[in-house]
Amino acid sequence: MKLASAALPDSIDATAALLLEHGYVAQRELATAAFLALRLQRPLLLEGEPGTGKTEIAKSLALMLDRPLIRLQCYEGLDLNAAAYEWNYARQMLEIRLAEGPEQKASLSEDLFARRFLIPRALFKAIDPANAIAPVLLIDELDRADEAFEAYLLEVLSEFQLTIPELGVIKATQPPIVIITSNRTREIHDALRRRCLYHWVDFPDAARELQILRLRLPGLPLRLAQQIVAFIQGLRQLELYKLPGLAETLEWSRALLELNALVLDPATLHSTLGVLLKYQDDILRVQGSEAARLLEQLQAQVISDRG
Repeated sequence: MKLASAALPDSIDATAALLLEHGYVAQRELATAAFLALRLQRPLLLEGEPGTGKTEIAKSLALMLDRPLIRLQCYEGLDLNAAAYEWNYARQMLEIRLAEGPEQKASLSEDLFARRFLIPRALFKAIDPANAIAPVLLIDELDRADEAFEAYLLEVLSEFQLTIPELGVIKATQPPIVIITSNRTREIHDALRRRCLYHWVDFPDAARELQILRLRLPGLPLRLAQQIVAFIQGLRQLELYKLPGLAETLEWSRALLELNALVLDPATLHSTLGVLLKYQDDILRVQGSEAARLLEQLQAQVISDRG
């Protein structure tokens, strides 16, 4: 039976609404970029600070469109064998040893690089013409890979195909939806950028961050959620080594829920900073006068709201 995926959204508003249904609160600009990437069948390059929701949008798109998610996690030294395909040399050697007589060996020599000896990796799986449904391909943290690796991607991103010397061209019958993320630890080459639509994913403002918290953690008390957002928004104004992203906001909120916290107080704040901040220098700075100042601002805001 042929599988069917959900229909593509027919407007920017529909894209934003579908993403919201699947737990992703998208700004208008991001919903526009996602809508155009879907309709134009173009890869979408998302850059921004870690923890701002770049990876999550690929997961949300896969859920809302009911498509498989194929994830290629990039790292230093990533090459074609790990990202696209490799030959099963052990099985090829076994086939050679099992072949007896000159006729069998002659026949086998033509068959050693048949499809059955190929081990598909993420890029191959995403463009496999045998796919019943075009998947969502997430190429995550491309900036962690070596610059040379980007050259491997150009054919995939422009033609949705791979050229394998022993097999020929493998081309997708249905182009995958491609999301590329980068934390911008290095610049992505212009040749790859030209093949993509682009959007910068920034830290959410207070209203959007509160909306995300209320959506993801409905059991979080409203007052505590407001204090969490206000505190983190204040932290992002400081010169820290690593500013907390949305991922840290959610993780800290879950931790406070586990501790049955109703409001932010100095003791709870100081004992849980390691959930929110990941570097000792940042923790030491915030534990001092900065934490007291931010808490005082929260208390002043509560008094002002009551007044």
